[in-house]
Amino acid sequence: MAPYKALFGRRCRSPNGWFEFGNAMLIGTDLAHQAMEKVKTIQERLKIA
Repeated sequence: MAPYKALFGRRCRSPNGWFEFGNAMLIGTDLAHQAMEKVKTIQERLKIA
C-alpha cells in the first residue's frame, strides 16, 4: 500500500490535471519574473545598507 493511501485512505490526486498546461506555463513564467524582480530589489537594498 502506498504511504499516502495508508495515511489518508485514498489515492494521491496529482495537480497535473487540475488546469490547462498553457495557463500553468503563463503563471509559472509570471511568478518567476516576480521572484527575480524581488531578488534584484533585495540585492540593491543590501548594497545600500
